[in-house]
Amino acid sequence: MAFKILAIDGGGIRGLYAAYILKRIHEELGIVFSKHFDLIIGTSTGSIIASALAINYPIEKVVMLYEVEGKKIFSPNSFSLNGLYKSKYSRRYLEKILNKALGNKTLSDVQDTRLVIPATDIANGQVFVFKSSYLDEFIRDKNTKIVDAILASCSAPTYFDPSRVDNYLLVDGGLWANNPALVGLIEAIGKLKIDKDQVKILSVGTGIGHRYYEIDGAEDRKWGLSNGWQGSKLVDTILNLQSISSENMVKLVLRDDQYLRLNFNSDVKLAMDSLSILDSLKSKADQTFTYQINNIQSFLA
Repeated sequence: MAFKILAIDGGGIRGLYAAYILKRIHEELGIVFSKHFDLIIGTSTGSIIASALAINYPIEKVVMLYEVEGKKIFSPNSFSLNGLYKSKYSRRYLEKILNKALGNKTLSDVQDTRLVIPATDIANGQVFVFKSSYLDEFIRDKNTKIVDAILASCSAPTYFDPSRVDNYLLVDGGLWANNPALVGLIEAIGKLKIDKDQVKILSVGTGIGHRYYEIDGAEDRKWGLSNGWQGSKLVDTILNLQSISSENMVKLVLRDDQYLRLNFNSDVKLAMDSLSILDSLKSKADQTFTYQINNIQSFLA
């Protein structure tokens, strides 16, 4: 029997693309994600969606979160200088709406599936992975609120302040696992001892952007953080590259019938806080679902 993993990329507001595709899958194919998938993993914005699905919070309400609350979540801090002086945004409003939606549920409250949320421990220079209590040895996170794990995973440098969870100082898991499919695969075959040939991964992205920096005049540009690298654009680039590299590695390890990637490409860069692309994200999601419906249905059978 196949061991089924759902992996959801990071990407800020672009999470609407992933959430909308999953909404279509739920509504039209009747998939109850916590029952269908043996492990659900999500990074950054993907951790919001993954956590909601793991505790059976309605996916249509997750879609509304992006559409309705996105503008307030990405309301700029005063005098942040586009993330150069302090973080561009406060996480207070995101925390408020997550608490309203998910309440005080902890990772030990996840019962129907396994939930994994990557973050980054910047105090110790280590990767950090939140896990629900699906193995007896997993005791560190059992009392951690799901909301706290999400906020840590969403704390992208320059966008949000680091998040303190117990004795750890954490930021966005996207720095090393923006596409968490590879992490999910390693968890399955490493910790859970699943035969690699039994693993199937549905991986949902949030778009891959291009043309982050112009080559014309690059030699004459001053490559400081604020001018040449342009602050948060560097973070966007790193997360973009991590998603691509993870996809390539998973494709090398798994057969074509074990891995289905749903994503789209953009001719321009895709920022995590671009509220002007919400309608475009839904349109891209509809297009992906329409063209891939037969592949999705067959893969999930």
